[in-house]
Amino acid sequence: NFQRQLQQSDCQNALMKKVFDTHMLFLQINQSAAALKHVFAALRLFVGKFPSAFFQGQADLCGSLCYEILKCCNHRSRSTQTEASALLYFFMRKNFEFNKQKSIVRSHLQLIKAVSQLIADAGIGGSRFQHSLAIINNFANGDKQMKNVNFPAEVKDLTKRIRTVLMATAQMKEHEKDPEMLVDLQYSLANSYASTPELRRTWLESMAKIHARNGDLSEAAMCYIHIAALIAEYLKRKGLFSMGWPAFLSITPNIK
Repeated sequence: NFQRQLQQSDCQNALMKKVFDTHMLFLQINQSAAALKHVFAALRLFVGKFPSAFFQGQADLCGSLCYEILKCCNHRSRSTQTEASALLYFFMRKNFEFNKQKSIVRSHLQLIKAVSQLIADAGIGGSRFQHSLAIINNFANGDKQMKNVNFPAEVKDLTKRIRTVLMATAQMKEHEKDPEMLVDLQYSLANSYASTPELRRTWLESMAKIHARNGDLSEAAMCYIHIAALIAEYLKRKGLFSMGWPAFLSITPNIK
């Protein structure tokens, strides 16, 4: 009945937000496994009908959905885990199709951010969550329609990166009283996101805060210069800035 209104402004409107929030409530309030089965079916329909709400414009809806589905991937019920993993796989596949089979950059980014949040909020990362990641990989390997495109490789890369974040976070907890070791772990995590500027920047900012807290101001400054160079390089590739990272060479050769 309200399809036309929901599709206004590429699905970026107040009515869409209300409909989406209602769907999310079903995941935020405890439900039976039988009810959740229908919630996941409704969400598949919703994403299939309004993909631009998630994969275009603001990333808020995409981020919220990724957070709630990942939480269900850590559910006690094995059937709910499987359903949540299937929905997540469907969501990534829709993202890939929406981007004309080029990439799943948005869902990749939002899922990694959601994992980072959930580590703090719900302590995910145990065997239940690892089981869900394995299910998603199996879906990617067995999807005959996606055999000749790079989608399965992108899914595999994403699950591998999620495992890296989980492992690094577990190590960080062990070494929170050892600032050098902590920063070293953050540095290797930032490097693993060389191809994803927004996440690399997040980890570099996190490193800068630890350095500043320990009074290592020149190290903190180095992190901020790298963030600035990262943004400069991004702007250069967009044709909005002529210099890119070499603009910072006069400050430090380390920028290279």
